[in-house]
Amino acid sequence: MATKNIRLEVMQAIEPKVQDYMDSFLIPVEDIWQPSDFLPDPQGDKFLDEVEQLREESKELGYDFWVTMVADTITEEALPTYESWLMDVEGINQHAEEETGWAKWVRAWTAEENRHGDVLNKYLYLSGRVNMREMEVSTQHLLADGFDIGTDRDPYKNFVYTSFQELATNISHKRVGQMAKKKGNALLGKMCTIIAGDEMRHHLAYREFVKTILEHDPNGMIMAFAHMMKMKIVMPAHFLRESGGTIGTAFENFSNCAQRLGVYTSQDYIEILQKLNTYWDIENLRSLNDEAEKARDYLVKLPARLERIAERMKFPEDQYQFKWVEANGTL
Repeated sequence: MATKNIRLEVMQAIEPKVQDYMDSFLIPVEDIWQPSDFLPDPQGDKFLDEVEQLREESKELGYDFWVTMVADTITEEALPTYESWLMDVEGINQHAEEETGWAKWVRAWTAEENRHGDVLNKYLYLSGRVNMREMEVSTQHLLADGFDIGTDRDPYKNFVYTSFQELATNISHKRVGQMAKKKGNALLGKMCTIIAGDEMRHHLAYREFVKTILEHDPNGMIMAFAHMMKMKIVMPAHFLRESGGTIGTAFENFSNCAQRLGVYTSQDYIEILQKLNTYWDIENLRSLNDEAEKARDYLVKLPARLERIAERMKFPEDQYQFKWVEANGTL
């Protein structure tokens, strides 16, 4: 495993590239979409008519769909936790006399991500399909409970996590958008699709960070990758709970719901790993030390092993009754 000194040296060595990453993978504030681009205009004469149309279009979407929408929204709204976590990663150095490129990246990434929870929350509020207070309580719990994704302050592990997680979020939002569009809800379909596009850009950026680190410290980077996969990549909302519940209880039930709906499945997890292995060319990495060689072999064989496990996995078909949404999808 890379020592702290090596990690810091690598982070400092590639910091001059961060501005290029920002130019390539982030969009200027004045040019990027905003939530108001998709929602009824409260200053417009047709505001109430547009709200009524939004509410009508949302009636065809079922219970599992709304549970997934709520959990996705809560996950996005816990953004302050993610920013504070990343700002504490070794090498980000937000307290430098002159702001570092890495700190600028985290703030700019956060600014783009912030719009996702904002637009989803407003949509759910206007739709009338969920219990907003229960959702808000779960959001506050998630922020107050924090999270631990197993990365500590190690930038290598954190960038593996974000490379994986941003693609997982892309898949989830994209599928939700497709389902909404199929049910005739063009607005929600477009909204979720464009959020998914943001997540894909972010995935490509973090994926590039890891690729660059592999060029500088292949042993340390591949060890970090293997460590994260041995632990299993947990979702950022894995501490999710409802009012009166204990930490993490709601997340397992939500995961079953997402699996049942086909929004994010165990097969998606395997395919993300395969894509990362391929892009980072893990199988062909050479000049590794003995420990890193073993880590590489583990990563190469892992997708097939996970496939065998997935074939035996069973998920409950019964719908858990969340406080966020009534069983018929309406309140």
